[in-house]
Amino acid sequence: MTRFYRGTRLLRRLALPTSVAAVGGGLLLYSYRPLNIPGFEGPAVPPPIYGADGTFKLPRFPRVKSRDEQLAELQKSRSQEDEYDILVIGGGATGAGVALDAVTRGLKVAMVERDDFSSGTSSKSTKLVHGGVRYLEKAVWNLDYSQYQLVREALKERKYFLQTAPHLSMWLPIMLPLDRWWKAPYYWAGTKFYDFLAGSEGIESSYFLTRSKALDAFPMLKPTDLVGALVYYDGAHNDSRMNVSLAMTAALYGATVVNHAEVTELMKDDRGRLCGATVKDRIPERNGRNAKDITVRAKCIINCTGPFTDSIRKLDDQTCKEIVAPASGVHVILPGYYSPAKMGLIDPSTSDGRVIFFLPWQGNTIAGTTDESATITQNPLPDEKSIQWILNEIRHYLAPEIQVRRGDVLAAWSGLRPLVKDPKATNTESLVRNHLIDISDSGLITCAGGKWTTYRQMAEECVDAAVKEFSLATKPVLNAPRVSGTEAVDDGAILDGSCQTHNVRLIGAHGFSKTLFINLIQHFGVETEVAKHLTESYGDRAWTVAAMCKPTDLRFPARGERISRLYPFVDGEIRYAISHEYAQTAVDILARRTRLAFLNAQAALECLPRIIDIMSQELKWDRKRQEREWKETVSFLESMGLPQPMLSATRADVEKGKLDFSSSLEYKMYSRHDKPLLEE
Repeated sequence: MTRFYRGTRLLRRLALPTSVAAVGGGLLLYSYRPLNIPGFEGPAVPPPIYGADGTFKLPRFPRVKSRDEQLAELQKSRSQEDEYDILVIGGGATGAGVALDAVTRGLKVAMVERDDFSSGTSSKSTKLVHGGVRYLEKAVWNLDYSQYQLVREALKERKYFLQTAPHLSMWLPIMLPLDRWWKAPYYWAGTKFYDFLAGSEGIESSYFLTRSKALDAFPMLKPTDLVGALVYYDGAHNDSRMNVSLAMTAALYGATVVNHAEVTELMKDDRGRLCGATVKDRIPERNGRNAKDITVRAKCIINCTGPFTDSIRKLDDQTCKEIVAPASGVHVILPGYYSPAKMGLIDPSTSDGRVIFFLPWQGNTIAGTTDESATITQNPLPDEKSIQWILNEIRHYLAPEIQVRRGDVLAAWSGLRPLVKDPKATNTESLVRNHLIDISDSGLITCAGGKWTTYRQMAEECVDAAVKEFSLATKPVLNAPRVSGTEAVDDGAILDGSCQTHNVRLIGAHGFSKTLFINLIQHFGVETEVAKHLTESYGDRAWTVAAMCKPTDLRFPARGERISRLYPFVDGEIRYAISHEYAQTAVDILARRTRLAFLNAQAALECLPRIIDIMSQELKWDRKRQEREWKETVSFLESMGLPQPMLSATRADVEKGKLDFSSSLEYKMYSRHDKPLLEE
């Protein structure tokens, strides 16, 4: 009996520590379990290798129709037998997303864009793919279920970016500095709730950093009053390259996709229902020739023109009330030394209560944004008041020895966010929280509002509405292209007529991996920085871009002539953009195919002669067209923050290095003498 009693007492004593150890061990195992993190999967197809015979076979990617072939396809739709199921007006994120969604459901689709893909709001974002921490805070404090739903939907969509375009999207840790101890539990609870909502669609949990660890991770922070920091994870992406990839993937699957083609008129049948549109190709006019109108017949017309939504609605009905309330968001680009290469920062409580982001992007630092009412223009100018406000806010949380100077602003732009009002709502002044899909009496479907992160969901809902309203017959996609350039992946296997855009990999995604740049260096002999840039901008299509770079006749690099000595953009990108991505103007190259205009407006001006020369060779431009490109590109660069003295620069000035920098802010910032420092 005594022995039994002693054994029972021993078991009781061991029960609690054993249970604690088991629970703790289980939590530890759960926290450190292997995760399938979106964006970190291996390539769907392996990189090419040398064969047994010593030959190296590059991938054979399917050919995309040329822009001229796409225009010819548009012209065929004059007859009712060749009409499109859907005509999408607008080639931004939403329009390109709708085109890809519809064509991968087996519908016959055309998409036209007045300017270039991503020429408007879609290229002027904060470059984040995020659920929205600030929206979650509003949802909790205001008990606003619609804001909560917005965050949930955005977090789910964030995962799809990283799955379908891992080369263009990435995870980014974002720091939230704390200046009071009482804020730590408040923001810790908020970031943990954000992690909880993300669930398996997140990457790693948010975490707390002590003051010393925060300064180690972000040395530029002001140490005064800093008590620590919280770090959470969100997504970032290359917005215009993502937009172009959406458009070109839709084209590869069979959509008729044309940029620089403007809808000038909407056509109606005897019942007053829309049945097509008149489209004009704007490129012949740039070459001094007249362009004929193209009649495009379609069962359904979808308006995805962002801030210009009302202009298309008025082509349908002159008496309709305007629904867009545009807001301007200004961003500035600063040198990369303003932030760590792999860590962003958010200030949730600026001087006027707005939120400001401070993020590494393409080797530089992006800061913004403002939120002011605006008028709609093609290329709005960033106002000096907004630029100064952003710089002042940055000064508040950077170390005092770091001078935040106006001359450090390499580029600045203003993007128009198309906030919308529901035309059928009783209170016509209230803005829609997320996005709006509206069908007019004549059948015009308008899809407006929303944000980059939810473009795919917007497109899905829009195509669902079109299929229902017009009884469109979706069907499996037969003979789908082998987008990967190999037989390893059957991209058409999943296309059963339903929405599959959450699974459809974009051009460049199949063969991308974090180490693909090494294969590129070893085969083509391009610089490491250039190879990383190409693989992170084009994915597996970097093989094609590198092959289009001219040999240098140097020991190293063997290929890839930089168009700007400060950035890794190379000559092959210009040729690729023309032949594979429908680039038609120098601005298309500088702003949307490469991102040089967004990274450094003066560097963009300096390389403009080289870009015009290459485009002239490829597109057979005459002298008048070259002069027009110069003038229009310099005018565009004004909207990207090009300093006023540079706006009068001629091509000869740039080529001969005769730009006068002596009066510029940047010139006066640096010591330009060669005298040694004085010593005692």
